[in-house]
Amino acid sequence: MAVNIDRSNMDQFYRYKMPRLLAKVEGKGNGIKTVIVNMAEIAKALSRPPTYPTKFFGCELGAQTQFDTKNDRYIVNGSHDADKLQNLLDGFIKKFVLCDECSNPETNLIVSVKKQTISQRCIACGHNGNVDMRHKLTTFILKNPPDQDLQATTPSKGKKSKKDKDKKEENDRHSPEANAQQQMAAQRASGGTIDVPPEQNDGDDDDWGEDISEEAVRQRMDELSGAAKGLALTDDLEKTDKDRMDIVYKLIKSKRDSGELGKSVKEVVGEAERLEVKEKVPLVLVELLLTDKVLAQVKEHRILFLSFCKDSPKAQKYLVGGLEMLIGREYSSALMPRVPHILKAFYDLDILEEEVILDWAKKVSKKYVSKEIAQQIREKAKPFIDWLEQASEEEEDEEEEEEEEEVVYSTTGQVGEQPIEKPQENGDDEEEDFDIDAI
Repeated sequence: MAVNIDRSNMDQFYRYKMPRLLAKVEGKGNGIKTVIVNMAEIAKALSRPPTYPTKFFGCELGAQTQFDTKNDRYIVNGSHDADKLQNLLDGFIKKFVLCDECSNPETNLIVSVKKQTISQRCIACGHNGNVDMRHKLTTFILKNPPDQDLQATTPSKGKKSKKDKDKKEENDRHSPEANAQQQMAAQRASGGTIDVPPEQNDGDDDDWGEDISEEAVRQRMDELSGAAKGLALTDDLEKTDKDRMDIVYKLIKSKRDSGELGKSVKEVVGEAERLEVKEKVPLVLVELLLTDKVLAQVKEHRILFLSFCKDSPKAQKYLVGGLEMLIGREYSSALMPRVPHILKAFYDLDILEEEVILDWAKKVSKKYVSKEIAQQIREKAKPFIDWLEQASEEEEDEEEEEEEEEVVYSTTGQVGEQPIEKPQENGDDEEEDFDIDAI
C-alpha cells in the first residue's frame, strides 16, 4: 500500500508516494533484530540511498545498524514495530528530503566533504538550503556521499588480501611486458643483439574520442562515471539562454516525432529545470505543438502545458506571447477570428489564469508581434475580456454583500422564520447578458 511521502499533506491529489514501511523481527534474546523488508523501494521513492534512513533509525533508537546492499537487507538491532519505524521515517523525510521552502520531496543532497557541509537543492522551486548539521546522521552522510555505494563486505581501504597480491604477482610475471623484458635480458647476457619487439595493440589504446557517431557518443557517456557525467551536464549551464532553449527544443521535438511526448512529461520538465529555462518553455510548446487546430491540440497536451504554467504567472505570460506569434504570424486568417475561443480554452483548462489574461489585455506590446497585430489580437479578444471582467466584478459584489450581511432576528420568536423577500422585478427591460459560450 502506498502512502504520501509527506504524510502531513492531506491533499487527495498529492502525487508523491512511497511504499508503506514493512518490518520483520528476526532472532531471539540478544540477537534479536528488525529487518526493513522494503527499504530499497522506500529509498528509491525518496531518491536517497537506503543506508541513510536505516542509519537514521539507528541514531534515533540508539541501536546498531547493518547493511547488506547486495541482498537488499537493511537491519536495525532490537525489536521495533513497523508503525514506530514509519513515524521515525517521517522525521527523516522532514529533515533530509522535503524542501524547506515548498515542502516538495524532489530534492538533491549536495555534500561538501572539504567544507563539511550538506546542502539540499529543490528541483521544483530552486531553493537551496543547508541541512541541520547537529543531527548524528550528517556524520554518516559526509563519510558516505549519495553517489558512493556502501558495501557491507568491502575490505578496509588500502588493504589487499594475500590471495589478491599473489594473483597480481602471477599476472605481472606472465604479462607481455614482463616476457619482453625477460627476453631482452637474456639477449644481453648472451651478447647478442637486442630485438625490440613490435608495439602490440589489443585495441585498448585506440583513440576512442575520434569516433563522433551518435552510437559512439552514447556509449562513451554510458562509460563515464557519475561524477564525470555531472560535470558534463553542469557545463550546459554555462551556455547562453538561447543555446539552453535549443537543447529543450530538440528534446521536445524528438519526443513529439517519436510519439513519446505524452510519456515523457517528467523528463522534459526535469531537463528544463536543470537548464533553468522552465518559465520560457511554453514558447517552445506553442511553436512545436500548436497549429490552426489549437483548440483540439491544447486539450491533447494539457498536462504538459500545466506542468510548466500552473502557479507560474511568468510562464503564462510567455505562453500568451507564443499564442500572439501563432495567431499573428503563421495562421492569421484562420485564427484571428477565433481569438476569444482560444483564450477561453486555455482559461477553462486552468492553464491561463484570469489575472494574467486581464493584465495582458491592458497593455499592447510589440515584444512578439508588431504593435498593429498585437492591438488587433486584443480587439478580437475583447468579448472574452469583457466577460472575464464582468464575472470578476460580480464576484467582488457577492463578497461585499456577504461581508455586509446582518443576522435577521424574528420579532415573533418563531425559530426558522425567514424575512420577507422583495418580488423579483420584471427582467424584460434588463440588458441581455453576454453569452461567452456563443462566441
